[in-house]
Amino acid sequence: MSKSSMASVMTAPGECEVRELDVLPIPADAALLRVEAAGICGSDVGMFAAAGRERILGHENVGVIAEIGNIARERWGVSEGDRVAVEEYLPCGHCEFCRGRDFRLCDDCDPHMHAEPMRFGSTPVAVAPGLWGGFSQYLYLHPRSILHKITGDAPWRHLSMALPIGNGFEWAYFYGGVAPSKTVVVIGPGQQGIGCVMAAKEAGASCIIVIGRPRDAERLQVAKELGADHILMLEGQEAVEEVRRLTNGEMVDIVLDTAAGSSSTVISGLQMLRKQGRYLCPTAVPEGISNLPLKLIQSKCLSLVGVRGHSFEAVEMGLDLITSRRYPLEKMATHSFGLEDVGKAIGYVAGNGPKGAVHLSICPWD
Repeated sequence: MSKSSMASVMTAPGECEVRELDVLPIPADAALLRVEAAGICGSDVGMFAAAGRERILGHENVGVIAEIGNIARERWGVSEGDRVAVEEYLPCGHCEFCRGRDFRLCDDCDPHMHAEPMRFGSTPVAVAPGLWGGFSQYLYLHPRSILHKITGDAPWRHLSMALPIGNGFEWAYFYGGVAPSKTVVVIGPGQQGIGCVMAAKEAGASCIIVIGRPRDAERLQVAKELGADHILMLEGQEAVEEVRRLTNGEMVDIVLDTAAGSSSTVISGLQMLRKQGRYLCPTAVPEGISNLPLKLIQSKCLSLVGVRGHSFEAVEMGLDLITSRRYPLEKMATHSFGLEDVGKAIGYVAGNGPKGAVHLSICPWD
């Protein structure tokens, strides 16, 4: 096996270069992944623009176990040649959240608790053994890694969507409570929003409405083909009134704001809810909003819920959906790139590419 790995290393804000890095010997409690595809998340856009130490981005990683130590083989139940999806978290393994397999809330890997938490796709290359991101031919699997063995069959580009689709199940199903007869609005037809659409569809929602802007026309059509009942290119009060019309004045049970979490989406989204409705915020503007309608929230007994990331179970559900082939996921997995085009690909996710781009992946062996 090769003892080196080609990788795209972020060297400065908005800059990266392909380098050949050493693959160090793998200890008994760790493993090495041959990366077949690494999805690009919206959070990669922010990290690519930020200052910091050199690092390899990429945390939506799937591939084949290339080498594994005896202790890791027994702990994870995988062997050389097995296909796996890897979560981004490197949790402590013993806190209350880890015991509940809610690894994203573990303090050890929480970016809200540490400036540089141990996570795939953000740990600097200066931290040995350096191969911490999926925009690389090989990824070091730390003893704390969270793996999902892939038992079904699907293209690698589709499998690299396990985390965003898993987010959809976490937010829409586990936190949102989507179930048969529930009505849902999803604001934003990006990869996270469409993941919520499919999760809501799987949970039996009676009506799914996806809202975007005119520039989202192609992505809204993808949302329609993957489960949305109605798609709207409207904002503000116009969107509220159209939701009122579509629901015969009853409004909706759940709103998932995957777009902005700003005044423009939060205010109208809250107005779309029926009494005892639930508004979920997987994203929010850093400065917050000054005109939060607390009286509306109080009078309608609404729930405002912050969410982020995924649980172990949600990723398993995402993988089950992908390998079921019930959905035409090729419409969501719109683009793939090699290592030399990482900067260009992240620019596409930032909105500087084709309007129909939804989920993009890096395939490091292309």
